[in-house]
Amino acid sequence: MDRKDNMPVGGFLGLVNMETRKAALLLVSCTLVFGLVFLPLPYLLDDWSWMDVVNWSGMMLDITLWYWLSIRWVDKHSFWD
Repeated sequence: MDRKDNMPVGGFLGLVNMETRKAALLLVSCTLVFGLVFLPLPYLLDDWSWMDVVNWSGMMLDITLWYWLSIRWVDKHSFWD
Protein backbone atom coordinates (compact mmCIF):
# COMPACT_ATOMS: atom_id res chain seq x y z
CA MET A 1 0.00 0.00 0.00
CA ASP A 2 1.26 3.45 -0.88
CA ARG A 3 1.21 6.10 1.80
CA LYS A 4 -1.35 8.83 1.25
CA ASP A 5 -0.72 12.41 2.41
CA ASN A 6 -3.30 12.28 5.20
CA MET A 7 -2.54 8.70 6.31
CA PRO A 8 -1.25 8.31 9.88
CA VAL A 9 2.18 6.72 10.25
CA GLY A 10 0.78 3.93 12.44
CA GLY A 11 -1.80 3.03 9.83
CA PHE A 12 0.80 3.00 7.09
CA LEU A 13 3.20 0.84 9.09
CA GLY A 14 0.43 -1.60 9.95
CA LEU A 15 -0.41 -2.14 6.29
CA VAL A 16 2.94 -1.48 4.62
CA ASN A 17 3.01 -4.66 2.48
CA MET A 18 -0.73 -5.24 2.15
CA GLU A 19 -2.02 -4.64 -1.36
CA THR A 20 -5.59 -5.86 -0.94
CA ARG A 21 -8.20 -5.80 1.80
CA LYS A 22 -8.41 -9.59 1.64
CA ALA A 23 -4.72 -9.94 2.54
CA ALA A 24 -5.10 -7.48 5.42
CA LEU A 25 -8.13 -9.36 6.79
CA LEU A 26 -6.19 -12.61 6.55
CA LEU A 27 -3.42 -11.03 8.62
CA VAL A 28 -5.93 -9.85 11.24
CA SER A 29 -7.53 -13.29 11.48
CA CYS A 30 -4.13 -15.02 11.81
CA THR A 31 -2.97 -12.72 14.59
CA LEU A 32 -6.29 -13.22 16.39
CA VAL A 33 -6.00 -17.00 16.13
CA PHE A 34 -2.37 -16.96 17.27
CA GLY A 35 -3.35 -14.76 20.21
CA LEU A 36 -6.09 -17.18 21.25
CA VAL A 37 -3.87 -20.25 20.83
CA PHE A 38 -1.75 -19.17 23.80
CA LEU A 39 -4.69 -19.29 26.24
CA PRO A 40 -4.78 -23.06 26.95
CA LEU A 41 -0.98 -23.52 27.10
CA PRO A 42 -0.67 -23.46 30.93
CA TYR A 43 -3.05 -26.43 31.05
CA LEU A 44 -1.17 -28.35 28.38
CA LEU A 45 2.48 -27.54 29.13
CA ASP A 46 4.16 -27.58 32.51
CA ASP A 47 6.70 -24.86 31.77
CA TRP A 48 4.14 -22.17 30.80
CA SER A 49 2.74 -19.87 33.44
CA TRP A 50 -0.20 -17.49 33.25
CA MET A 51 2.18 -14.54 33.05
CA ASP A 52 3.63 -15.99 29.85
CA VAL A 53 0.11 -16.24 28.46
CA VAL A 54 -0.70 -12.66 29.44
CA ASN A 55 2.50 -11.43 27.79
CA TRP A 56 2.22 -13.35 24.51
CA SER A 57 -1.53 -13.34 24.09
CA GLY A 58 -1.79 -9.70 25.12
CA MET A 59 0.87 -8.73 22.60
CA MET A 60 -0.86 -10.60 19.78
CA LEU A 61 -4.27 -9.16 20.63
CA ASP A 62 -2.81 -5.63 20.73
CA ILE A 63 -1.30 -6.18 17.28
CA THR A 64 -4.66 -7.50 16.05
CA LEU A 65 -6.34 -4.31 17.26
CA TRP A 66 -3.67 -2.19 15.54
CA TYR A 67 -4.15 -3.99 12.21
CA TRP A 68 -7.94 -3.78 12.50
CA LEU A 69 -7.81 -0.03 13.20
CA SER A 70 -5.47 0.46 10.23
CA ILE A 71 -7.88 -1.41 7.95
CA ARG A 72 -10.78 0.62 9.28
CA TRP A 73 -8.92 3.88 8.58
CA VAL A 74 -8.22 2.86 4.99
CA ASP A 75 -11.86 1.82 4.52
CA LYS A 76 -13.11 5.22 5.72
CA HIS A 77 -10.51 7.63 4.33
CA SER A 78 -8.81 5.99 1.41
CA PHE A 79 -9.11 3.04 -0.97
CA TRP A 80 -7.45 -0.30 -1.59
CA ASP A 81 -5.38 -0.98 -4.69
